Amino acid sequence: MKADILVIDDTPENLNLLSAMLTEQGYKVRSVTKGSTGLRGAQAAPPDLILLDVNMPQMNGYEVCEQLKKDDRTREIPVVFISALGDVLDKVKAFAVGGVDYITKPFQVEEVLARIETHLTICKLQKELQTQNSLLQQEIRDREKAEEKFKKAFRSSPNPIAIATLEEGTFIDVNPSFLRMSGYEQYEVIGHSAAELNLGIPQEIYEQALQQLLETGSLQNQECEFRTKNGEIKSVLLSVELIDLSGIQCTLNIVNDITERKRLENEFISLVSHELRTPLTSLMGSLDILCAGKLGTLTSQGQNVLRIAITNTERLIRLINDILDLERMKSGKIAMQKVKCNADKILNQAVESMESLADRSQIKLIAQTLNVEMWADPDRLLQTFTNLLSNAIKFSESGSNVWINTELKKTENPDFDLILFTVKDRGRGIPADKLHLIFERFQQVDASDSRKKGGTGLGLAICRHIVEQHEGKIWAESTLGEGSTFHILLPCEKTPSS
Repeated sequence: MKADILVIDDTPENLNLLSAMLTEQGYKVRSVTKGSTGLRGAQAAPPDLILLDVNMPQMNGYEVCEQLKKDDRTREIPVVFISALGDVLDKVKAFAVGGVDYITKPFQVEEVLARIETHLTICKLQKELQTQNSLLQQEIRDREKAEEKFKKAFRSSPNPIAIATLEEGTFIDVNPSFLRMSGYEQYEVIGHSAAELNLGIPQEIYEQALQQLLETGSLQNQECEFRTKNGEIKSVLLSVELIDLSGIQCTLNIVNDITERKRLENEFISLVSHELRTPLTSLMGSLDILCAGKLGTLTSQGQNVLRIAITNTERLIRLINDILDLERMKSGKIAMQKVKCNADKILNQAVESMESLADRSQIKLIAQTLNVEMWADPDRLLQTFTNLLSNAIKFSESGSNVWINTELKKTENPDFDLILFTVKDRGRGIPADKLHLIFERFQQVDASDSRKKGGTGLGLAICRHIVEQHEGKIWAESTLGEGSTFHILLPCEKTPSS
């Protein structure tokens, strides 16, 4: 059904002609002979368009149109006058009271239909425009509310926050918490970059963070140092998000001051080192003496209890050593002792050290190594490979294989190529939602693994730190139920023939 049209004309012949003509074209038509009746009908059920005669008794067309335009229900309905009055003043008055068009009788059918279609189209477009304007106004209001909330959160946040341009890195706004932590006044910060203010963030770390930001759109909890105006060095976690401000790409930088937490961590490490490791070592020695039978023979039940005690004590010692190892690496207290070493030799040592564990688990280790010279810390790389092999063996089914392969990657750098190590298993695999977490501290695929497999949840975090301190990359790929592959990419010296 096309539009709904109301025809108001006191001449029955005109009504019949118009009704028949419009009905034939598919319009829904309502016809009345009195202006007051037409007015009530329009108010009760507003039509899409009104055809209105001028000369009518009691209430003429001009008066009807004026009443229509005063009522909110009928104000927007287009009114087309149809009249035998052809004087210019009559037409002017019709437009003055709110009419959109004026057709002079006798009319041509094609002309009436064309004008009706035109005004219905205009009315439809106006409604669509009004709807779009309403949506736009609502969007503007919503955005203003969001901006107001952001401003309040920005100003009142206890965390230091700074907004800087992405291209130049200059600060365009900072919140009061940032000023309190840095010791600067706002005029000293705005328009300057972190490098100009000597905030202590190394350029290489900033560039790496920027690259990650451009690749992923965000950077979460990058640990770095922050230098205040008076030279005090603070430990902070930096999180960065890309935002758009009036068409300019900017970074939203949120700083979390962890200086006090780092101090407490150091105190905890000291406590673990001096107060826990020494008595545990002594306890382990006593348990070994008991196990050797030097203090008498235990019953089978006593021997079983002793084995459980030794297993748990060994696990606790491993956990403490891993915590100390990891924290010392993070703090720089353990430096990589890099020397010229051979990748083939390190891998073979790792395989040999894991052979007994593999045999007990009925796992076959398959190694494909390369005779490549590297500038690295052999002990730390050995620790990394044995850790990865140990994990692969623990989580593989009896009778399966574990592969460790090496592959040389040529580069255009005149000094070094890249060597890719892979450790692959056919174990249970890692769920996709856990894959990005496994290199974090105390992250395990299954919480029961520490009890069943004897792990501490720190091995992969240590591997990551060792690889990163060798200017390399470590990552994992896995399919649940099919196995996992761990990749390590490290630089190696180019041979003269390369």
